Amino acid sequence: MTDPATVLSELAEACEGLARPADESDAVAGVAPSLVAAPRSADQVAEVLRVAARHGLTVVARGAGSKLDWGVPPERVDLVVDTSGMTGVVEHASGDLVAVVRAGTPMADVQQTLADADQQLALDDPTGAGTVGGTVATAVSGPRRLLYGTVRDLLIGITFVRADGVVAKAGGKVVKNVAGYDFAKLLAGSFGTLGVITQAAFRLHPLARDRRTVSVRAAGAAAATRMAQDVLGSQVVPSAVEIDAPPGGGRPEVAVLLEGVAEGVRARAATAARLLGDAEQRPAMPGWWGRYPFAVGDTGLKLTTEIAGLPALLDAVRRAGDRTGLPVHVRGSAAGVLYAGIPSGGDPAGVATAVSVLRANAATYGGTVVVLTAPPAVRAGVDVWGPVSGIDLMRRVKHEMDPRRTLAPGRFVGGI
Repeated sequence: MTDPATVLSELAEACEGLARPADESDAVAGVAPSLVAAPRSADQVAEVLRVAARHGLTVVARGAGSKLDWGVPPERVDLVVDTSGMTGVVEHASGDLVAVVRAGTPMADVQQTLADADQQLALDDPTGAGTVGGTVATAVSGPRRLLYGTVRDLLIGITFVRADGVVAKAGGKVVKNVAGYDFAKLLAGSFGTLGVITQAAFRLHPLARDRRTVSVRAAGAAAATRMAQDVLGSQVVPSAVEIDAPPGGGRPEVAVLLEGVAEGVRARAATAARLLGDAEQRPAMPGWWGRYPFAVGDTGLKLTTEIAGLPALLDAVRRAGDRTGLPVHVRGSAAGVLYAGIPSGGDPAGVATAVSVLRANAATYGGTVVVLTAPPAVRAGVDVWGPVSGIDLMRRVKHEMDPRRTLAPGRFVGGI
């Protein structure tokens, strides 16, 4: 890298003085950067990335930092681009149910602004601290994906800055570049390896007038999956059907969220309660609702399954816990996206074995196992991403968009 003082001076000029040497708090999954820049606009991000390109700096974008320890640690980080100063709703076309939001805006602020117009962005924030850019970059959706869809479904446009400092835009579900890429969909879940997101446009939904949760403790995993599948196969149209299965054979809880107008919600909640048996109805969600079953420093897994494969997945989790003696806590959507947590302090070899058991049984539930986050000793002993289809295409896209591997090198699937 060029003389750090020279680079720092150029970065400061690019973003109105908001550049500084990095400190310990700026580490990305344990990898220490040298510099931090905090641009306040897409144009400033572009100039910062042009400075980085001139000096051969590797770059990692950061919002609130709530998921900065996810994925694989980058091979190198010279510069952290802090997007937390790029906040606010740029445009809210309430009649069209569309909002354009800057990347550094906290998700909670977005929801508050939209609620004033009786609208919502139907994405849950399991961390409670995520920003728009981080939510898109990691493709976080939450429990209500069952009814409203995922980030990729709700994202209809994006503005981002390429590694060479060029600002690029893509808007609408069918807007693609000449190579046939839908950039909004490409950047969602790319962990910042293809561009620095500065702005996103979303499809909105009316804010629900009423909501009610119906929940029950099941006798075991088999009973919980049967109850959940009964609800999924019914006409109650739930916004979410979640299962919380604690480790050690604790009784799992099934919780169903119903949203809409009050009269309809009451009727559908009564139907759901009959399907679940001796179920409790309440206006609030359970305390665990929409939160990951792991904390910073734990091992956190993302598990996917076919709906019919849910019993096999929960059985595989039980066997993984029995074989390793580790407490594995599972929570998530009965429709097929769940998360598992293994507390910190567990034997790294045992955690690796648990991951292997789950992947070895993946064919029985038609799913995948990804290690979202883990202590360094665990990461060193597992393949974080596991088998991934389409890796050659992903590498070609990375090469086309970032040939010098400037953006978060090595952080994504297959060392991308």
